[in-house]
Amino acid sequence: MSLDFPLDRTATPVPDAERRALLSDPGFGRWFTDHMAVAAWDAERGWHDGGVRPLAPFTLHPGAAVFHYGQEIFEGLKAYRHADGGVWLFRPEDNARRFARSARRLALPELPEADFVRAVEELVRADAAWVPRADGGPAEGDEGSGSPATSASARSASAPGASGSGEQSLYLRPFLIATEPFLGVRPSTQALFRVIASPAGPYFPSGVTGVTLWITETYSRAAVGGTGAAKCGGNYAGSLVAQTEARENGCEQVLYLDSAGHGTIEESGTMNLCLVTRDGELLTPALGTILEGVTRDTVLALAPELGLRPVERAISLAKLRAGAEDGTVSEVFAAGTAAVLTPVTGFKGAGYAFTVGDGTPGPTTLALRRTVLDLQYGRAEDRHGWLRRVR
Repeated sequence: MSLDFPLDRTATPVPDAERRALLSDPGFGRWFTDHMAVAAWDAERGWHDGGVRPLAPFTLHPGAAVFHYGQEIFEGLKAYRHADGGVWLFRPEDNARRFARSARRLALPELPEADFVRAVEELVRADAAWVPRADGGPAEGDEGSGSPATSASARSASAPGASGSGEQSLYLRPFLIATEPFLGVRPSTQALFRVIASPAGPYFPSGVTGVTLWITETYSRAAVGGTGAAKCGGNYAGSLVAQTEARENGCEQVLYLDSAGHGTIEESGTMNLCLVTRDGELLTPALGTILEGVTRDTVLALAPELGLRPVERAISLAKLRAGAEDGTVSEVFAAGTAAVLTPVTGFKGAGYAFTVGDGTPGPTTLALRRTVLDLQYGRAEDRHGWLRRVR
């Protein structure tokens, strides 16, 4: 049976003026909306107890499996406010399918895709006032209030380089954790599902700039047969020391190579890597040990519209380096939900470094980025049926 998510509205919402002030400069992941979507699962009853309830801490037994064996998964997607005030999701069904695949890999119960999407939708409806306008102005119901907080928000949105630079959204974080209090090593017979939401400003508030990646030879992200294709916390916990290594070497993020020693490139930190070649190919590593990113798939589908041929195959570091040096590889970017497309303008490794193109974000990367954003914010026709209206 499908889950219902009735709303139990909070009696203590964040005051309007405070919410408007937060939306004027939300950053990423710093603030949370008034509610969360919830559901529970156990081996006897299956999925049950769905709802949208006030955001609040919850208590787990110290023996819960998630604490000891890391049995958990999560997702990330966004809600966008269009110019007409409507609120839309972008390809939530793809996140639902990936959530189910991750659950299978971590031996967790699979939440039906329709229930995943319904939970996200109902939370966004409950907290629609938290979905900012793309330009950082007041959200639904705030227009024309004339309050000091609203005026401050408007000034922030119009200031050069301020956070209201056209990419405000509501970030959504569904997650599923194993909760059975049992120290034996086997799949948990109990689990909790939650969706929380956090307003997000633009990833590049001062304009899109290029990043340099550190090519680590110390750490690998995943192996054949491992959890690389699942979106689970352990993958990210293991990446933190590699990110630290990158920063210690003057780079913003890390590039992983395959763990088998073949010298092929995999992911860039938490994002998929893509290469643009001089002869019009859009290259990206094939799936298997990497995450099947929704933004990655979106870019591959849109590539022909910009005159590119999408190609998924193994890419060696040697060929990337040679291509960057002789101009065969003209642009490189990373794709992910948070930043959409991040231009990669250089690489560093142990004892070497090389630049991509002229060291600035490339025109194809910027055009692809704008194409994706225009779709998400309703500024371009959705010919692929990717948008789903919430309200």
